[in-house]
Amino acid sequence: MKSGFEFSLFEAEEKLLFDKLLEIFQELITHTSGDYDEAMDWMRQLHKEYKLTNEDYTLDDFEEDLKKKGYIQERIGPDGASGMGITAKTERAIRKNALEQLFGKIKKQGSGNHKTKVKGQGDEHTGDLRAFQFGDSLEQISITESLKNAQVNHGIGNFNLTENDLVVEETHHKSQMSTVLMIDISHSMILYGEDRITPAKKVAMALAELITTRYPKDTLDILVFGNDAWPIKVKDLSYLQVGPYHTNTVAGLELAMDLLRRKRNTNKQIFMITDGKPSCLNMPDGTYYKNSNGLDPFITEKCYTMAAQARKRHIPITTFMIAQDPYLMSFIDKFTLSNKGKAFYTGLKGLGEMIFHDYENNRKKRIK
Repeated sequence: MKSGFEFSLFEAEEKLLFDKLLEIFQELITHTSGDYDEAMDWMRQLHKEYKLTNEDYTLDDFEEDLKKKGYIQERIGPDGASGMGITAKTERAIRKNALEQLFGKIKKQGSGNHKTKVKGQGDEHTGDLRAFQFGDSLEQISITESLKNAQVNHGIGNFNLTENDLVVEETHHKSQMSTVLMIDISHSMILYGEDRITPAKKVAMALAELITTRYPKDTLDILVFGNDAWPIKVKDLSYLQVGPYHTNTVAGLELAMDLLRRKRNTNKQIFMITDGKPSCLNMPDGTYYKNSNGLDPFITEKCYTMAAQARKRHIPITTFMIAQDPYLMSFIDKFTLSNKGKAFYTGLKGLGEMIFHDYENNRKKRIK
């Protein structure tokens, strides 16, 4: 009897049918904002056209495996009716899948902390040695080099280790970054037959997974903004939907800066994903001022003021504009100038890669 497993080259490169179906299912769940029944309806439509399964493994088998493996479970809806819904395991799998899709070029290396150019207490050694000084941490002392010094200074026969023998190995200081990701959920995110909210959700899920796994000491807050702005939890990203909202950019920025004000980190930044012009403001009497007809100076001036306030607090804003309308670009240009931040005018395809690279670059520049 042979031990282990044997695979042909073809079998080794092919995923199990369940894994293939699970990948499709995760995409559909993201598009349907967590609606299990709608996602499975799409699966059945795709099966009719592309034959996703075979006689030995059907969609019914796939659903049964989803239950057994803990990806779905029965839930009671607000109306009291029971039905199947996704679990926390599926939510985590979707975030991991989003990270792999958008940031697939990332290779795991080391502990994944943000290195700075400043030397200080940390866990990444530079190779530079110096004499021990008052105030140095004991963790920084190089035992090998210190013992070697003691032998040279006092001899082997009369071994003695003194403070003058101690040698410290320099390490890079590590710091933290606090990020707020703002996502536009106004109605324009699904206008003109283009789904812009799903890529934005996937970017948010991937960024959350990236920070959790690679930069665990960093913080990420996510907020959405339409007529108002409110924070959402990472686990709720799969269910995020647009609404019949205008775009209250000022409310989003106010909430973002309030969230960052509570962070003790000195390194803070805001990422904003939007596709349209600001068209809404909260008024003192609790009503909304709305204007969708062009760029309203009353609204845009408030945006510029908020950008300048963020600049005074040393909070750079990076705007990812999912549109290339010259009319709107002029607003973003002035907004970015007010903050001394950055702006990217991008389609949907490269959004994830751009945010990842900018996150990494900001870490190198800001943490000093």
